[in-house]
Amino acid sequence: MSWKKISVIAAVASLSLAGCAATSEPAAEGGDNSAIKICVYTHGDGGTFWSVAQAGAEKAAADLGITVDYQGSTNDSAKQASTIEAGIAGGCQGIAASAPDPDAIKDAMLAAADAGIPTVTMNSGSSVFKDLGAFTHVGQDEIVAGREAGYRFNELGATKVLCPIQEAANVGLTDRCKGLAETFEGETVDFNLDGGLADLAGSAAKLQAALEADPAIDGIFALNADIATGAALVASDATGRGAIIGTVDMSADALQAIKDGTMAFAVDQQQYAQGYMSVVLLYLNITNAHELGGGLPIYTGPGFVTADNVDKVMELVAAGTR
Repeated sequence: MSWKKISVIAAVASLSLAGCAATSEPAAEGGDNSAIKICVYTHGDGGTFWSVAQAGAEKAAADLGITVDYQGSTNDSAKQASTIEAGIAGGCQGIAASAPDPDAIKDAMLAAADAGIPTVTMNSGSSVFKDLGAFTHVGQDEIVAGREAGYRFNELGATKVLCPIQEAANVGLTDRCKGLAETFEGETVDFNLDGGLADLAGSAAKLQAALEADPAIDGIFALNADIATGAALVASDATGRGAIIGTVDMSADALQAIKDGTMAFAVDQQQYAQGYMSVVLLYLNITNAHELGGGLPIYTGPGFVTADNVDKVMELVAAGTR
């Protein structure tokens, strides 16, 4: 081995040791990170989806040694806007917000930008984040998610798919149905199920009535895992239809249904990563002036959970990270 090569190896080893010392010292002392406050304000309802997104945000905060303030608004856009406004006054140094109803939170988000507070959108808002003053979006493109679901329904042999929308004001949900219609070779039917998460039994009854009224429907694209298991599967069983059911997002019940063969697939937008990455991106902006994303969204999905990978995903769901 040449002396030149030995010198390079020694230099790399020296830098590696220096790097270890630099990162371990703040961890031991707590550093200055404890003074950083990042706020994550979503339209979430605390259900099986949003609890995982919240866990991701809180894990990032713990890893970075910072403070995170997570608040959902249970699909109340006015409440979400007022929460953002309160966060501006309350010392948020970075704000991540979902934007299913962007017009409702636009003034609050722009007020944050005017106050010099960096913002990102997460989950919903991939096409409007710049209008809200955010430097990037973390999530999935909902139209792309719908398109990919359409391909899945084609492969599974469906001919007419119902697409129930449980939040009428959520543009991300309507985009999923639009994407489905773009690639599905049969017929799609958008179905108003507004408020469906608050009354799953009522939602099941409505879907059952829709199936009974139209015998041609042989597929349901549920846009939420709780709607899938608590309403779509119930309605399909009640009618004896045996509909092909796919869903967006996951829950323990949805994954068990996939394992049992009563549900075909789940679109996985990996919401843990949405919460985690939103906090990390804001942290890097606050501490090092990074604006990652290059002016484009940072995608966390869509991925798919099927019978082929459901066992592994179930392990991660049990751990609270999927």
